[in-house]
Amino acid sequence: MISLCSSYTVFGQNPNPTKRQPKDLMLKVLNNLDARSVALCLVVSRTWNLVASSDLLWTSKCEELWNGKAHIPRLSLVRGISKLDAYSLSVMDGKRNRIVKDDLCDHVWEFHFTKAAPEYWRNLDPYWRGNGPPMHRYFHPDGSQTADPGDKVWGGHECCYSIVTSIIGEGKIREHYVRINRWLPLTVFRKQDWSWEMSNNLYCYSSVPDAYKEGGTGPLFLVM
Repeated sequence: MISLCSSYTVFGQNPNPTKRQPKDLMLKVLNNLDARSVALCLVVSRTWNLVASSDLLWTSKCEELWNGKAHIPRLSLVRGISKLDAYSLSVMDGKRNRIVKDDLCDHVWEFHFTKAAPEYWRNLDPYWRGNGPPMHRYFHPDGSQTADPGDKVWGGHECCYSIVTSIIGEGKIREHYVRINRWLPLTVFRKQDWSWEMSNNLYCYSSVPDAYKEGGTGPLFLVM
């Protein structure tokens, strides 16, 4: 990986290399730097900032960041924002562990019982039988939840969900979970690929990857 120091060497240790080097050469050099090093170049000078904040440069950085991710944040795909902002917002959203209604409703969720669940339920679950596609669950903005037609586990009973978040001083989250009806709370986890998992000792929900989804998914604002 090329370091920030080596970029100074390329430009002859000139703090304002554009006086001697064309912009396209600067872009080629910066494109070989990791995102953190490019970000450091933003504060060298106004000229460096102009080049280092180029959409041409950060478009490829965004593609590298999003590669292999299950979900792409909606707030990073808003029309008109710079690719640098898109990258920064993606990184911040990817660290978010607090799930919101937009996340629940935007994704399809795979559902299966855990090993601790009663054997009768596991015998109805393709996850354990290995003889069919996984069961799916869908969250809706009106607070309801549905399943695929013909789901043998889905009993047709009333099903609603709620997100419970309690916050103490300085915005610190004390408790955060999702509840279906009055059943056991679901603890929320965020994975390295930005996908979600919600589980308790009886069943588990996993968000189905949808990085291809036009416009992205999740909230249109930063959630802390």
